[in-house]
Amino acid sequence: MVLGSGFGQVLERVTPELEVPYRQLPGFAAPSVPGHAGRLLVGRLAGVPTILLSGRLHYYEGHSLAKVTLPIRVLAALGVRSVLLTNAAGGIRGSLRPGDFMAIADHINGMGVNPLRTSGAAGGDRFLDLSALYDAWLRGLLRQAARQMGVRLRHGIYLAVAGPCYETPAEIRAFARWGADAVGMSTVPEAIVARQCGLRVAGLSCITNLAAGRSAQPLSHPEVLAAGERSGARAAALLSAFARLYAAADPCTGRQTCCA
Repeated sequence: MVLGSGFGQVLERVTPELEVPYRQLPGFAAPSVPGHAGRLLVGRLAGVPTILLSGRLHYYEGHSLAKVTLPIRVLAALGVRSVLLTNAAGGIRGSLRPGDFMAIADHINGMGVNPLRTSGAAGGDRFLDLSALYDAWLRGLLRQAARQMGVRLRHGIYLAVAGPCYETPAEIRAFARWGADAVGMSTVPEAIVARQCGLRVAGLSCITNLAAGRSAQPLSHPEVLAAGERSGARAAALLSAFARLYAAADPCTGRQTCCA
């Protein structure tokens, strides 16, 4: 699991067996953004063996996408077969409100760059088919977990921009016409690389604010962090239930061939 803004309270439910700051891991870098601790944890979430990346690097911090996505390649090299990417996002669709959760059904890459660009993109096919990037079986487990925990879960399209400034109201209107339901500044590069590495991918957004033009209030990162904190307990319950369901299920369910 990659824990973005709004998902830090998940760590309170983890029984850690190993914890390493990113700065001590070769090739990793410590995030500079508040709300991203920059730690790798190996432990048990709801009794389920799990690797958690607490915080992530962002393209807008000045890192290359190769650097941003290196942790995903490390997870794949360690034998991880499925990854859940979480983030904080602004709600574009009118029915989305702060505090909602949205399972990502698909994405729009509005960052202007692709992590598989360059001849040195390691591992797998660069001409990647992304028509089923977000795994329907994992999304079904998120739906079951939300039902068990009484958490309202939406499903929608996530659009990633490069950041770091927030979008203009005109951009949000354009994104809505494209079909985007929520907008953020992460996740898409990691999802693409995870798929290239052969991992199953799930994405989950915590809607922490209304997108530009949907609210009279100015947008700010402290607002995002505060909204994420308010949703933290429900996020922790949702991800714990998801972990239990994943561990109890056949990891090849819904596939024509085994993923081992």
